[in-house]
Amino acid sequence: MTTAASGIRSSARAAESIRVVLTIGGSDSGGGAGVQADLKTFMGLGVHGCCALSCITAQNTCGVSRVAAVEVAMLEAQVQAVLTDLPVVALKTGMLLDAERITAIAALLAPLGMPRVIDPVMVSRHGAVLLDPVAITALRTLLLPLATVLTPNIHEAQLLWGQPIDDAAAMERAAAAIAALGPEAVLVKGGGLPPCRGMDVLWHRGLLQWFQAPAIATSHSHGSGCTLSAALTARLAHGDDLPTAVTNARAYVRRGLTWSLPLGQGQGPLGHWPPEGSVSLPL
Repeated sequence: MTTAASGIRSSARAAESIRVVLTIGGSDSGGGAGVQADLKTFMGLGVHGCCALSCITAQNTCGVSRVAAVEVAMLEAQVQAVLTDLPVVALKTGMLLDAERITAIAALLAPLGMPRVIDPVMVSRHGAVLLDPVAITALRTLLLPLATVLTPNIHEAQLLWGQPIDDAAAMERAAAAIAALGPEAVLVKGGGLPPCRGMDVLWHRGLLQWFQAPAIATSHSHGSGCTLSAALTARLAHGDDLPTAVTNARAYVRRGLTWSLPLGQGQGPLGHWPPEGSVSLPL
């Protein structure tokens, strides 16, 4: 066999081993959340990340000053361009902005059999509602039933459940109730509830499972929700079962919080690489 032929075969084998994932969401010009955080996470977890932008934000560590929607036809074209050429094995959605874009993405995702991580991005971690009522209805009825796993924060879980969540028992009830809306699994994140920081609960196949670790003391956690759902997507692409994927995704987020970046005048982002001179922490 010639050296050239051997090289071609080696390249083919390498290509077969590459896991390709897709994120559909908004762009964060500050680089801390949204598609930017997703792509950093994908790289950190050894998968090839593709993206489709639903909107573009003018954003920094202090907040969002402007949002511009990507036209629906362009959003659809991005997703179709990726899916018709690249072997995507898992995907996630983030900020989809409004009912029109949620409806379009749900139609594209419905025939796909790959794992689908749906980060609802309805309410910020601080309680600000990000979607109008029509968009929330579209998300509940069209997108949630397509989720392999849904990852609401406390405020989003309250909105979907319709009741307040003030302790761990309420988180369990919310996870079970939201699962009745159609997702295969629901991971309710406790970070927005002071007594439950560091705690998430998973409803999966009729069973509840808690994931718990001491909270990381940092004020720089911008993008942690996006990073968790992206890490889940990457680990599912690698073949983890769902509880194992949650464990590994949480470990990645905890590592990022440990390495968080005190940038800007507001809430800095997670760090996706170790500080100079430190030892890389294992997952």
